[in-house]
Amino acid sequence: MVDKETVRRGYDRLAEAYAADRNETGRGREVLADFLGALPASARVLDAGCGQGTPVLSDLSASATATGLDVSRRQLELAADRVPDAALAQGDMVRLPFGDGAFDAVTAYHSLIHVPAEQHQAVVDEFARVLVDGGRLLCSEGPEPWHGENADWLDTDVEMQWDIAGAEATRRHLRNAGFVVERESRAGDSLAEGDDARWTFFTARLEG
Repeated sequence: MVDKETVRRGYDRLAEAYAADRNETGRGREVLADFLGALPASARVLDAGCGQGTPVLSDLSASATATGLDVSRRQLELAADRVPDAALAQGDMVRLPFGDGAFDAVTAYHSLIHVPAEQHQAVVDEFARVLVDGGRLLCSEGPEPWHGENADWLDTDVEMQWDIAGAEATRRHLRNAGFVVERESRAGDSLAEGDDARWTFFTARLEG
């Protein structure tokens, strides 16, 4: 099971190394561009697990009213420098510090995977709570369930942990929260884990 404090401390300690390793190209960014293109003008968008702010929060900020949320204070400090126009908040995705219906859309790139498996449904429920009726969600998950940890992630001597629910469970979580999955994209994506990493990107709409 993922320990959230280990994840938070880990991202605080390796923030710069993670930012240097993060590739800003790949299929995941193309999926994001398609998602943004379907949003209304001046949409309010939450990037849940925004990290250091690039590329997702930066792309959101270019065409929407963007807010970034992350558990790591150091990651948010980097995001403040990289995406100065975005609002930022520190918090847990299981209890989002925003009111009901505060956003038109939510993105969650490679962030659900750091939440304990038994809390994934609660996070998706929170996404639904902060969205307006008909709001949109773009999130990523690994295609198969997997739990792992690495005591020396990115050669930093810093521990990181993951709980991947898998695509089947994520479809169920989305349905339970009132989302209709409009599109699934399976692709290798280099935003976080290297070119050989494979992800399922879910584009979903909240039914009113």
